[in-house]
Amino acid sequence: MSFAVQITLIVALVLSILVPGVAFLRGRRTKSRFKRVLAVNLFLVFGTMLIAGVAMVLGAGPAFAAETAGNGGPGLSTGLGYIAAALSTGLSCLGGGIAVASAASAALGALSEDQSILGKSLIYVGLAEGVCLYGLIISFMIIGQLG
Repeated sequence: MSFAVQITLIVALVLSILVPGVAFLRGRRTKSRFKRVLAVNLFLVFGTMLIAGVAMVLGAGPAFAAETAGNGGPGLSTGLGYIAAALSTGLSCLGGGIAVASAASAALGALSEDQSILGKSLIYVGLAEGVCLYGLIISFMIIGQLG
């Protein structure tokens, strides 16, 4: 994919995020307007992603295959390994964030009732944060196998 196509897709993605947000902030904020702006935003973002995916598939045809086969460059397994590393980190942090949100709010509610349970509640919040670290360690292990 050429540099101009990459820049165009980046600009389109940024505009697809900013334009509906600015349009929503400038007008009256009602529930129906929020739903309409959210639908437009999702349509534009996923439309840009779809166009980028098609451009990458069409732009990375035989020339890329010949280039990687000639110099022993990265193959499909390397790319999928990086995707796996990104997913393990991203999804574990997403789950950890959800867990910390519920554990911390429950800990603060319990702490307002009885201040002597601070240490116990911090342990539960720390265990929820540990999920993120496990995903990060797994992604380091995956990347270590690729290199």
